[in-house]
Amino acid sequence: MTTMTETASGLREFKMPDVGEGLTEAEILKWYVKAGDTVTDGQVVCEVETAKAAVELPIPFDGVVHELRFPEGTTVDVGQVIIAVDVNGGAAPAALPAEAQAPAASAPTASAPATGSAPAAPAERTEAPPEKPAASEEKPKPVGRTPVLVGYGVAESSTKRRPRRGVPAQQPEAAAAKVAVQSELNGHGHAAVAARPLAKPPVRKLAKDLGVDLATVTPSGPDGIITREDVHAAVAPAAPVETPATAAPASAPAPVRAPAPAPVVTYDGARETRIPVKGVRKATAAAMVGSAFTAPHVTEFVTVDVTRTMKLVEEIKRAPDTYGLQGLRVNPLLLIAKALLVAIKRHPEVNASWDEANQEIVQKHYVNLGIAAATPRGLIVPNIKDAHAKTLPQLAESLGELVATARDGKTSPAAMQGGTVTITNVGVFGVDTGTPILNPGESAILAVGSIKLQPWVHKGKVKPRQVTTLALSFDHRLVDGELGSKVLADVAAILEQPKRLITWG
Repeated sequence: MTTMTETASGLREFKMPDVGEGLTEAEILKWYVKAGDTVTDGQVVCEVETAKAAVELPIPFDGVVHELRFPEGTTVDVGQVIIAVDVNGGAAPAALPAEAQAPAASAPTASAPATGSAPAAPAERTEAPPEKPAASEEKPKPVGRTPVLVGYGVAESSTKRRPRRGVPAQQPEAAAAKVAVQSELNGHGHAAVAARPLAKPPVRKLAKDLGVDLATVTPSGPDGIITREDVHAAVAPAAPVETPATAAPASAPAPVRAPAPAPVVTYDGARETRIPVKGVRKATAAAMVGSAFTAPHVTEFVTVDVTRTMKLVEEIKRAPDTYGLQGLRVNPLLLIAKALLVAIKRHPEVNASWDEANQEIVQKHYVNLGIAAATPRGLIVPNIKDAHAKTLPQLAESLGELVATARDGKTSPAAMQGGTVTITNVGVFGVDTGTPILNPGESAILAVGSIKLQPWVHKGKVKPRQVTTLALSFDHRLVDGELGSKVLADVAAILEQPKRLITWG
């Protein structure tokens, strides 16, 4: 199967590619083009979100957009046509009735609405084939070119999914306004466009999740920017207006009323909210269930005095040039990662995976160190490739790039594949430790708790020391208790005496 097909009328159809390895579906987050726009080879036409990341899709040929098959927010199977392009430069299709502007996921055949106003089309109509342009205007078709695109040439997916609920049709006015705004952003059309409400992307996502039209929200931020509080205020129920009861005659006896039912108390005006499981959350749920019920987990704990490690971190921050770390971010996680890498070097058997099909244990002679990261889209675990071969400055640079990319939501699917061992820093949330679940295909995961001042016996005296708790979960098929205990003990010993990084590393 290819990612594009061509019809007899000169229309080329672009299909949803496999933007990861073996992914079966993706959600269309945003269209950057509309019907009638001219596109060129390599131009980004939409942004989609898979189970692993958000990815921009370029189109591999030139032409004029004839039809967008799915609206934003629709989840589409890999291999389904998402956009049709007239490679002969034909005109955009006429505007369709309002009920066809938002196609259902089960029958994506409606065209995108045109920006201009036009009389409503009859219920049954026959479309004339697009006029063939003059010979002087016809663009020659590229010959002998193989498009290069992420996911090109993926095999047909065998996964079958139940039909999705239809997407509600947009109101004609809202659809026209949206198309007009996108037209101006793309540089097409010169009609006057209504001002778009000003709001940051997280606020727009909040409004979308709550079903709030930002055009109806009164902004309170500087320069007319809509804030999160404005969105919450728009969905808060109006306070009931009490109407004074008419005074009863003095001679009439007061009726005996039954006690009023207790009011329903909620904290946000709604009893419950249902959130569709998709994207990163769906992938995380499947991975965690598969891991928890496939690999027999064992978790061991150790509490350790990390005062010397914290002093070393502060010393490096004061004089980064001395350690070759100038311009790089230095924090306890950097030294914890290095300690784990040294422990794996001393006990390489822990760095392995289980091959169920061949009934083999696959020992890895490299370490792709995963770092669990909480992002607006959910939990992801990108990894540092060949972390075992990196010096401390190189590890600091890779760690900084990984965290920054994850926070920006730009982590690629490739960056989250091939991990061997993972670190999760739950201490940043103020908790002491946890029992982490293995990332599928990995042998171990180290959880780091919060670092706190605690009374500790040091050199025969009770003193306040900086203490943390480490938890190591491992796959008991691969790692025996002795091996797991040695790895965890080595990590603790290095953090207690960071000079061991020199003697052991």
